[in-house]
Amino acid sequence: MYLSNYGQRPALLEAGHKLRMGCKVDAEYCLVKDMPPPAPTSAATAAVAAKAAASAATGGPRMLTGPAAESGAAAAGGSTSIVASGGASGSSAPAPPIAGPRGTHIMPRRNALGGQQGNVPKPEWHAPWKMMRVISGHLGWVRAIAIDPTNEWFVTGSADRTIKVWDLASGTLKLTLTGHISCIRGLAVSSRSPYLFSAGEDKMVRCWDLEYNRVIRDYHGHLSGVYSLSLHPTLDVLATGGRDSVVRIWDIRTKANVHTLTGHQQTVVGLDTQSLEPQVISGSMDSTIRLWDLVAGRARSVLTNHKKAVRAIMTHPTEYTFASASPDNIKKWKCPEGKFLHNITGHNCIINTLAVNQDNVFVAGGDNGKIHLFDWKSGHNFQTLETIAQPGSLEGEKGIFACAFDHSGSRLITGEADKTIKIWKEDPDATPESHPLNWEPPRAAKRY
Repeated sequence: MYLSNYGQRPALLEAGHKLRMGCKVDAEYCLVKDMPPPAPTSAATAAVAAKAAASAATGGPRMLTGPAAESGAAAAGGSTSIVASGGASGSSAPAPPIAGPRGTHIMPRRNALGGQQGNVPKPEWHAPWKMMRVISGHLGWVRAIAIDPTNEWFVTGSADRTIKVWDLASGTLKLTLTGHISCIRGLAVSSRSPYLFSAGEDKMVRCWDLEYNRVIRDYHGHLSGVYSLSLHPTLDVLATGGRDSVVRIWDIRTKANVHTLTGHQQTVVGLDTQSLEPQVISGSMDSTIRLWDLVAGRARSVLTNHKKAVRAIMTHPTEYTFASASPDNIKKWKCPEGKFLHNITGHNCIINTLAVNQDNVFVAGGDNGKIHLFDWKSGHNFQTLETIAQPGSLEGEKGIFACAFDHSGSRLITGEADKTIKIWKEDPDATPESHPLNWEPPRAAKRY
């Protein structure tokens, strides 16, 4: 306040102003700021006219000649030739620039899916889903779901500190496992051994032997609650993430902490593993996604596109892609470098869980009790279901905390805030005629 120029506009720095204006021009007019090459000479004009006449005689592509061409040449400062018949339809070659006023070249507009306007993939038709069964038994929020590799049963973990095993076909309770002393946040069933892995807010990561129904190993190392767990599909390693902002890689057999992957600034909530690089993908409350190199034990890339906390990460079962969910939008990425593909919008809530099946039905469960079903390829929201709170529950207890498809992809299991598990299935009577696809290409989709 004692400065002589207090309250006055600061002096304009010439170099900074030029740099700022240059960046602004590049960002706004990069497609149209360069003029076309200089006009050809008169000899070249005669050659173009002769070529057009020969082409017309042989039945080839017609070129605009005569007064119209001369007037176009005068407007552009030279001759202009327009091909009337292009190559074969369906060619994958990029569309040529469109001639604008004064010979400027205007590139075709691109949309948020990375292609040109009008080349948005049309979504597949999917049958609508409906509720099939409601299962009660837990005394707290259902926070984790895992499916048996044989597709005969599934397990759920809850805030009532129990793990329950349910028959998938009938929905009957088969077994209850106790041992955690706080809410269970992650579950995984091994496809290569009779083991069940669980993680909870009590800092415990446990391995259960399903032949004896008891704990055989504990993995100690997390300094706070464990919020996410993922079992590697091909290696004997387990990945966990929690409130201590680290992802820990465990050797299943020896209980050794193989790697402690540091870099996140807040709780690691979303975590998934795959057999190809990057083998571990984590999402955190610090709104970043990290792709980890499991051999080197460090992040190979950090994705900062999200503006809010990333609460769910999910890899596609057949494609080399993955999705991340945040309250701002759901983003789709391409492995291995984490290339951004496009946004998937339509929700207006916190997304807690994601799932996708082999038929490219992509599901996002939100805090407001809505289940959004999308077509994976195009991101089209073809249905939005709203769950019904269990009788006796508060209206606010409609959140979806966990969801998973069974291995056939025909059943969707959700764990909810009203302490129930709901099973959803496709409507068998639906046809494209009875439930037509209501879709039109997006006009102004957000790029980032």
